[in-house]
Amino acid sequence: MNTKIKLLFLTVTLMAFTLVVSAQSPDVKAVSAEFDKLLSAQFKSGETGCAALVAMNGRIIYKKAFGMANLELNVTMQPDMVFRIGSITKQFTAIAILQLMEQGKLSLQDDITKFIPDYPTQAYKITIENLLTHTSGIKSYTSDPGIMKYMKDDFKPEEVIDKFKNLPMEFAPGTKWNYNNSGFFLLGYIIEKASGMKYQDYIEQNLLKPAGMTNSLYGSDRKIVKNRAYPYANDGDTAVNADYLSMLLPYSAGSLMSTVEDLYKWNRALLSNKFVKKETLEKAWTEFKLADGSGTHYGYGWSLSQVQGSRTIEHGGGINGYLTNAIYLPEKDLFVAVFSNNTAKSPEAVSTKMAAIAIGKPYTHKETPVPAGIIDQYPGVYEDMSGSQRLITKEGTELFSQRTGPKLKMKQFAQDSFFFDDYFTILTFKRDASGTITGVEADDRGVITTYQKTAKPLPSHVEIKLGSDVLSNYVGEFELSPGFVLAVTTEGDRIFGQATGQSKVEMYPESETKFFLKVVDAQLEFVKDESGKFNKLILHQGGKDMEGKRVK
Repeated sequence: MNTKIKLLFLTVTLMAFTLVVSAQSPDVKAVSAEFDKLLSAQFKSGETGCAALVAMNGRIIYKKAFGMANLELNVTMQPDMVFRIGSITKQFTAIAILQLMEQGKLSLQDDITKFIPDYPTQAYKITIENLLTHTSGIKSYTSDPGIMKYMKDDFKPEEVIDKFKNLPMEFAPGTKWNYNNSGFFLLGYIIEKASGMKYQDYIEQNLLKPAGMTNSLYGSDRKIVKNRAYPYANDGDTAVNADYLSMLLPYSAGSLMSTVEDLYKWNRALLSNKFVKKETLEKAWTEFKLADGSGTHYGYGWSLSQVQGSRTIEHGGGINGYLTNAIYLPEKDLFVAVFSNNTAKSPEAVSTKMAAIAIGKPYTHKETPVPAGIIDQYPGVYEDMSGSQRLITKEGTELFSQRTGPKLKMKQFAQDSFFFDDYFTILTFKRDASGTITGVEADDRGVITTYQKTAKPLPSHVEIKLGSDVLSNYVGEFELSPGFVLAVTTEGDRIFGQATGQSKVEMYPESETKFFLKVVDAQLEFVKDESGKFNKLILHQGGKDMEGKRVK
């Protein structure tokens, strides 16, 4: 369930193959081979898998499945298997709202208190349109670590709303954009109030059935769902069963299940104006503008971007055990969907590359070496207008870029221009008249962010070795917020941390009490109390400090 959500795979022993090869499409065989190559490189036989579909001009040209649907039972993936689609659910919620708007049962400019009278808007007018566009300023309940303790609980919608409605607003409605699951959760409740039907029933009766989506449903682990792909996550490099999640918690923000072909049926039904008028759908696929006129790259339930210059309407989904991505290029009438049954294997990059290949404009950059006399000019701390940092570092003859996530290797393809494997951001460094680097421009599929080079020193972390006797002092569980715990464990002279609902990661000592992570830009410091025990730690990440007290 998160804003950017991504990628997928293959296997040789799989069933399923191209459904339709049109005589008028002589390139289908060639592009299918390219799709196979992309997917097989990322997803190996015997590992968790994916289903993938590509359609052009109203015809399916590629439909395959790769890898395993169930590792324990040795069941191979099939192309019509059912996945949780996570935040792709949001477009169904959005269309339901737009249907009710066309029926006169609500207005997008209605204050949400018209349907939820007791909602504390904190003196702001929060409209239904603000919820649809992630511009409400309401805090997203999934960004609160404490929500993890409710993962297994079955709640009524109003009970979940009660858990986030009193959180402070993040900004005035309409002034900023911030991906927000709370907003789409509220939309589901508004659908119930405006229609007189449960959200689940409304979606199934008014959207899924009319679209012919016979393999789609509101998610449930209790129901027998034929051809369900089993959900996985990774613990290090090892696949493990995903944590249980009640589908009443993601609700209208991410609880639907579907197949790649059913999602294509949804795409065709939308284009036929089966659900809303053409002008209403166009509005949903138009970028919402903030109060200051700046763009958000988001419409109503869809992200808006581009692939090699062609406009896209797209969305990804991420939920326990599954990652999904679907892209539609309206000018090319091209639809691509890739669903994964492992949250460690994202479909965003591969589906985007498949779209580029299908339109004859593959992403190809040839790496060129950075001259030895120039490479030392790039490292530094770069900041954008909001103060967010991008760190450029050098290790030997290689350059790396890091924000709050993993450190990525940069590859030059032209002077001062760099690309990343499996990411689409292009970094172009800027120089002044004297040739000195002054900043860097990051182009992420048409979204431009400019960073200025600062004089701030790069943070340095030098790994040291600590014995198991020292590391054992830190073993235990530390609560960072209600329900969100960091479990610290050791294996010989190595130490690991695992946060609630996340994978275990190694921590590297730089002193006897300070540790740093390599997968993300984060540091941990253990603090000794008066008795000499380490009953507290401090997590430093993203410019913020979070204190955790030992609970075990």
